Amino acid sequence: MSGDYSTLHVFACKYNTKIYNIMDNINNPQLEAELSKLSPFELKGRIIAMADEKVRKAANTMLNAGRGNPNWVAIEAREAFFALGQFAASECRRDFDMPEGIAGVPQKEGIAVRFETWMHNNPSLPGIDFLRRAYTYCLVELLADADSLVEEWAGGITGHNYPTPPRILEYTERINRRFLDWALCSGNPPAGNVFDLFAVEGSTAGMCYAFNVLRHNFLLKKGDSIAIMVPIFTPYIEIPQLDEFEYDVLDIKADAMDKDGLHTWQYNPEDIARLKDPRYKMLFVVNPSNPPSYAIAPETVEAIKEAVKANPDLMILTDDVYGTFVKGYRSLIADLPYNSMSCYSFSKYYGATGWRIAVTAVSRDNVFDRLISELPDDKKALLEQRYQTLTLDVKNLGFIDRMVAESRLIALNHTAGLSTPQQIQMSLFALGSLLDKEGIYHERMLKLIHDRYNALWKSFGFTMPADPLRADYYSEIDLLVWAEKLHGKKFADYIDRTYNPLTAVFRLASETGSVVLNGDGFDGPRWSIRVSLANLDEADYVRLGQNIRKILDQFADEWKSSDGAKQG
Repeated sequence: MSGDYSTLHVFACKYNTKIYNIMDNINNPQLEAELSKLSPFELKGRIIAMADEKVRKAANTMLNAGRGNPNWVAIEAREAFFALGQFAASECRRDFDMPEGIAGVPQKEGIAVRFETWMHNNPSLPGIDFLRRAYTYCLVELLADADSLVEEWAGGITGHNYPTPPRILEYTERINRRFLDWALCSGNPPAGNVFDLFAVEGSTAGMCYAFNVLRHNFLLKKGDSIAIMVPIFTPYIEIPQLDEFEYDVLDIKADAMDKDGLHTWQYNPEDIARLKDPRYKMLFVVNPSNPPSYAIAPETVEAIKEAVKANPDLMILTDDVYGTFVKGYRSLIADLPYNSMSCYSFSKYYGATGWRIAVTAVSRDNVFDRLISELPDDKKALLEQRYQTLTLDVKNLGFIDRMVAESRLIALNHTAGLSTPQQIQMSLFALGSLLDKEGIYHERMLKLIHDRYNALWKSFGFTMPADPLRADYYSEIDLLVWAEKLHGKKFADYIDRTYNPLTAVFRLASETGSVVLNGDGFDGPRWSIRVSLANLDEADYVRLGQNIRKILDQFADEWKSSDGAKQG
């Protein structure tokens, strides 16, 4: 869609009424068909416009809980980045310094001693203490060569050279391997395993590269069967449907319920058991989930392990961006390293969505390389031709290095890789967590997000029990479930047959100035909504919970005043 004539605007004009009135009568089949084509992220702009109209009239504040962008930043690692930049600039001027604003580049010889002297001479500069501790950690824990480390930091932050090697800088990889041991393996990585990393522009970029390399290396072809654990981030639903992929998708739904009729946002064992069928080539998961925000339960992990025993060629792609919001989190890559590729983004936990920094991780011994080695000779010959400009030994070119090459269409492999300043900031974020031995940042971050969750649900009218698997970055609220809890099954049945689920989303926007996303766009329950707990203050979530309850009560009033309550 382009210009000022969005789908909603066009329909508003066509039916000669305001948008929010259309939404109250959304059962028009043509309108429903048009709206169903839009992803929640396309609808979001229209929802925000409606909310904005409401808050302008009411001189109130919009509550935009439709965004996953956090309203915090990890400040110490950023201060260290800016301080390091000052040192790097001084090193450039040391090399040579022209009055016209042209300087040299950092030189390796003796750079560590100069760095230590500079830190000593600038004790009050914000970020210095962090840099000193990070530097010491790398020397002691990683046995880093001092000059090589500081050269990577100073040269990387100035960004004067192509990323070398293109997959990831040497110390950036070593630091982030240690970080992933904590973030994805609960401090207990698989014994004897080494993860190779590729620094990428956010986890979505990593997944795009993964899909492309799987296709180009004949590990997945059009029509192949894959499984996706849903609800899930909307683009991950859409990617397999694109014409270059066209996979046959099995949705494994998190539709388990507890004895009280509430969602656990976990998976049924019989659905996981379907992965034993060898026709399923890949399992795709966001863990903890988006939007329910629950980590996969241990019993489900065990069921996936059993499935892999029966289907040893199963490839697993896992996006673990929310894992650091769960204490003691373990990714599938920790328990199934041979079969898995993970991508961890620093976007959310460190408040760094604009940095676009993430790492993909693949075990050095992995199913992807084995499956490539077992391809028929005609396929191997095609791959030999495809990658011949990179190496004389194509057959031993690893899956992750093929991913690097495919990220730049092979011919530009020498220019691949995440920018070096991004890699340095990523290293500093990772070091911040490695240095936080007492978990001060971690505990405060978890409390921040949990307090918002509790504020939302308490104001809605319920206190939700604690769950160690819940990340709380989002909350997915199934309005149909809560309609039945509040007013009985007859009422729930009434709103389900009378209204379109989008009605609630648009009423929240038009009548309360509150923005949420429709959960069915993430392949969740039809009447669910996704509330982000990242980008508003705790007091705002009190208001938002009240507003959600207000809309449900409004539906109930309409039901009671209609024949629906009598008819049941």
